Amino acid sequence: MKLGNNLKLVRKSKKKSQEEVAADLGLTRSSYSGYENQIAEPGIDTLIALSSYYGVPIDALLTKDFSTFTDSDWTTISSGLYADINGNNLRVLTSLVDADDNEMIELIPQQARAGYTTGYADPDYLKVLPTFSLPFLSKNRKYRSFPIVGDSMPPVDEGSFVVAEYIQNWGSVRNGTPCIVVTKDDGIVFKIVNNFIETQQSFELCSTNPLYLPYYVNVNEIVEMWKFVNYISPSLPEMRIDDSQLTRSIQDLQREIIDLKRTVTGGARNTSH
Repeated sequence: MKLGNNLKLVRKSKKKSQEEVAADLGLTRSSYSGYENQIAEPGIDTLIALSSYYGVPIDALLTKDFSTFTDSDWTTISSGLYADINGNNLRVLTSLVDADDNEMIELIPQQARAGYTTGYADPDYLKVLPTFSLPFLSKNRKYRSFPIVGDSMPPVDEGSFVVAEYIQNWGSVRNGTPCIVVTKDDGIVFKIVNNFIETQQSFELCSTNPLYLPYYVNVNEIVEMWKFVNYISPSLPEMRIDDSQLTRSIQDLQREIIDLKRTVTGGARNTSH
C-alpha cells in the first residue's frame, strides 16, 4: 500500500512535523507515525480526516505514487488545488426515499437556497424539504430541483425550477452543457458550462443572456454539479422569431404578392379582350 509513504511525502511538502499533524487531527504522535511507517492502518473516519486535512482525495492517497510527482504536482497540492474531479473520493450525497424505498426529487425552495452550500449533505437540512417524483425519469440516477433567480438564462426565467441530474465525474462534462453549479462563494448558479479542466483546472460559465459575460470557476471552488434535465415554469416563454425565420417569412410574403399581382394583371388583360 502506498498510503504510508504518501502521507510522509505530503506532510513534508506542507512543512509539517508528525507532532503538528497529530495534534491538528486529535491523534497521538505514535498513532500517526504508525500510519506513515505502515505499522497501523487508519480507520475510515481517520482516512477522511487525513484527506480533508491535506486536501488530497482518498483515492489518490491510497493508489497514487507521490514519489513520482513533479514540482508542478506538488505546487498544485500545496496550493490546495488537488480537486476530486473524477469523483473518486467519498463524495457524500444524501437522498430522501419514499415508503417503497424509491429516491425522491428534493426541491430546494427559494427560502432554503442560501443554506444549500452547507446543508446539501445534511440529512436534517434535506428531510424538511418538499419532495416529488417524475415517472419518466430514470430510477438509476439522482435528481434534485433548484430555484432559478435572475434573468441570465432565458428562456428559464426567475421563479422557475430546474430539475437536474447529479454529476459524479466532472471531467465527463461536455462543452455547452447546461448545468446547475454549486460553488462555495456563489451558491447555486445555472449556466452553460464549458470544460477547461485539462488546461486550466476550471469551468467557463456562460449565460444565454448576452448582457452577462462568461466567467471561470476553479474546480476547487465547486461543491456539486448537476446536469440540466428539464424545468418547471409558472409562465410560457415568449416566442421570438429568429432572423432566418423572419427572412423566410418576408420572402414568402413577397412571393405571394408577386403571384397576386400576376393574377390581377392576367385577369385585367382577359377582361380587355
